[in-house]
Amino acid sequence: MRPSKRDELVEKALEVFYHNGFHATGMDMLAARTGISKTSMYKHFRTKEDLILAGLRLRDKEFRLWLFRRMEELGSTPRSQLMAMFDALKEWFAQDGFRGCMFIKASAEYQEASDPIFKLSADHKRLLFVYVSELAARAGAAEPEALARRLLILKEGAIVTAHLRLGENPAKDAKAVAKILLAEALGS
Repeated sequence: MRPSKRDELVEKALEVFYHNGFHATGMDMLAARTGISKTSMYKHFRTKEDLILAGLRLRDKEFRLWLFRRMEELGSTPRSQLMAMFDALKEWFAQDGFRGCMFIKASAEYQEASDPIFKLSADHKRLLFVYVSELAARAGAAEPEALARRLLILKEGAIVTAHLRLGENPAKDAKAVAKILLAEALGS
């Protein structure tokens, strides 16, 4: 099925926002980079922020589906799937055009907790937390939420470190620490 003009706009705008940031990307730049007129953009979205929200919703859906699928493909047990999260991150970091986490960027540019863009970014992180918590519970963690928080702190740190190019293999480094956390929480 062919994407609608609205869907096409959201996908193209998402790429521009990812590469240039949200505040630095104006509607003129979006029109030039997407090939979609400002009139058409405003026909689908009242404001740039509405377009940002649509892009973040798409990114949330795509990223979570990709990450969870890769974790399941790379690990056959809940414990190995938790470790596989870092292998999936390594794959993501190696992709052409990797520029860090769109939700970290969005929450940094829209910092008010009441802002819909900030809220959507926080919701993305909460959905990851729910998934990892459930996986930690299935793996047998006595405190699955605590383990999930710790693993996600490692994940976020690896993303920022990879984005800043501060290490040779941030995903591998985070995985090494995750192994210690899992041994502590689940036994060797």
